[in-house]
Formats: sequence, structure tokens, C-alpha cells
Amino acid sequence: MTVAYLSLGANIGDRLANLQQAVTLLQKTKGIDITDVSNVYETQPVGGVVQDDFYNLAVRIDTELSAPELLTRLHEIESHLKRVRKIHWGPRTIDIDILLFGDDMWSDDTLTVPHREMANRRFVLTPLLDVVSDDRRYEIENLLAHTADTNWIRAVANVRVENDNI
Repeated sequence: MTVAYLSLGANIGDRLANLQQAVTLLQKTKGIDITDVSNVYETQPVGGVVQDDFYNLAVRIDTELSAPELLTRLHEIESHLKRVRKIHWGPRTIDIDILLFGDDMWSDDTLTVPHREMANRRFVLTPLLDVVSDDRRYEIENLLAHTADTNWIRAVANVRVENDNI
């Protein structure tokens, strides 16, 4: 099993319901066990596209899948929840990114781990601190302390997980 960290975000439709559905679908995915879920945070969008604010959260999972297999499953969940990729950094019903995958470093045309924008995104780092293991806490705290991102972020809710591990 590999410990991986995911970032989820939504800003179209019922943002909280979209996040809840994504977490539920993750938990039902063979080879994925959710071990922790962060608070839900409302955040400013980044990237210059005028759009509504996001709801974001982070999830810690144990997975039997490889990083590319996990990415494929995440894209299937996004498709199921009607994710449309029209505008880079544009509005979306759901966005699920792999932030960290064990201690692996991976880079190809479809996947980069650790996530290349993680250190530049307060909306990623703050929820990640809620779920990160003790051995990675200093690393994430350090990234958050040194990020250039000054966008606001505030905790707003939680999602439910049907899981005995949490």
C-alpha cells in the first residue's frame, strides 16, 4: 500500500455536494482506502479566470494502485461528476489532483508528483495540513510558510466518509 494525498475542488453547482459525491466515489473505488479527510475550505480562484469561489479539501488515502492507475480512476470520477475541461484553471464541478504519492517523484506528459503547483497554492496546503502524517508535517508547514499565495481561505464545512479507518 502507498500513502497518497489528493486535493479536491469544486466551484460549479452545489460545491459541497460535489465534494461529498467525489469522496464517496473515491471510497467505493477498488484499491483505495480513505484514511483521513480535511475540513472543507472556501477559497478564491486562481489563474485569472473570472469565476465563483471554490470549495476545497484534501484526502489521505492508502492505495494499491500505481500513480498512473490512480490518475485514471480520478479522471473517471471527474467524468462521472460531469467535469468538463474547456478553460485552463476554469470553473469545474470537480477537480481531483494527486499531490503526493508516497515518496515517489514522477513526471511525464500526464502526471507530475509531487504536484508542480502545490507550493504555490494556499488552497492546497492548508487542507493538506489537516490530513498529512507527522513525518511530512514539517515539509508542508514549511511550504505554507513560504508560499507567495496570499489568497484568502476559510473553513466552512466537513464531508462524511463511510469508513471504519477514520
